[in-house]
Amino acid sequence: MEFTFVDGGVTAPAGFSANGILNSIKASRKTNDTALIFSEKRCAAAGVFTQNRVKAECVKLDKNHIKNGTAQAIIANSGNANACTGAQGYENALKEAEAVAKRLGIQTDDVLVCSTGVIGQQLPVEKILSGLDRLADGLSKEGHKEARIAIMTTDTKYKEVALETEIGGKKVRFGTMAKGSGMIHINLGTMLGFITTDCAISQPMLEKALRSSVAGTYNCVSVDGDTSTNDTLLILANGMAGNDTITSEGADFDIFVAALNALNTQMAKKIAADGEGASRLVTCNVVGADTVENARGLAKAVICSNLVKAAFFGADANWGRILDAMGYSGFFFTPEKTSVSFLSREGAKRYFEDGDTNGGKENVIKVFDHGVPLNFDEDLAKKILTEEAVEILVELEDGSARGTAWGCDLTYDYVKINGDYRT
Repeated sequence: MEFTFVDGGVTAPAGFSANGILNSIKASRKTNDTALIFSEKRCAAAGVFTQNRVKAECVKLDKNHIKNGTAQAIIANSGNANACTGAQGYENALKEAEAVAKRLGIQTDDVLVCSTGVIGQQLPVEKILSGLDRLADGLSKEGHKEARIAIMTTDTKYKEVALETEIGGKKVRFGTMAKGSGMIHINLGTMLGFITTDCAISQPMLEKALRSSVAGTYNCVSVDGDTSTNDTLLILANGMAGNDTITSEGADFDIFVAALNALNTQMAKKIAADGEGASRLVTCNVVGADTVENARGLAKAVICSNLVKAAFFGADANWGRILDAMGYSGFFFTPEKTSVSFLSREGAKRYFEDGDTNGGKENVIKVFDHGVPLNFDEDLAKKILTEEAVEILVELEDGSARGTAWGCDLTYDYVKINGDYRT
């Protein structure tokens, strides 16, 4: 399956426009804080949301609005999470949806509302409503550049990807943008993520594709072990590519899912690499597991471990912490048949993309082999572990399943950022 990455983020697919403006939701903010995404045509829509029992009021609203399987607009703000705000918070989210619907001439329940930022403060909804005309008037194909900034909080980089492929003989595009840096321990969503596509696909198949893709991409990311109250991942498909509508599994559906996986994998990496205070991306690959579930579970246990994360911050090849995390994870593996290596980005490319299982002597260092510790070159290990992207390779002999998870190191800056986040 061939995918071509293109520019444009959420506006790359036909019929989608976006914009972002500053509404001063948080007094200290100097960049855009409110984003709007709009489709010319009503879309099939699906979403996955936080598994935290404490859900933001906008999440509750969206779960109600998306029940009909359609949507046409998304409005999102940063600076205030509208979480733990009770009936007033829900009313504020509904006011946003109603105002956007009226301004764009669409149905209220076809507007999805998202917020991110400080928990436990009422959303200054009047500020958002006062800027709505300006926000809607500025909708354009170039507006993704303004929108991608508006959803950032502690993110140091905007996060967007777009790609193009062919489905049913028609050119089809996918676009996405997301925010996520802290309070990231994803379970059926991310902090905020929006996917657009001009592919024609039925709502049931759209939802099936989204849930299938999330399991091996977004759900395999952890920065700090905290699942947000606002985790939301939405996908809108307006069908404007003109392909025959995908209504069942088959070749077209497989391409759709593969494209979605390619898109979401890129975003998962971007979120992990931009974890609050992070200095390096840490990827854990588990191969040879008995099931995909166990492979992914073991990989995520490793990148979730604060001891592992701290070791990577210090570029310390303390592989024992990796085995420890796997051992308490609750996922099956045979320790006596387990091997662990550290790979540089080049080593990982050679191993996974080029099929070179040695990966190059200067790019791979094995530290644990079939349950036995190895004497290894500490200087080489240090060199590999100080790269901005480092990979852990865990080789098992329990089966043929693979799983990957993405995280980052734990630095002093993480504590600094979160020590006074509210104030």
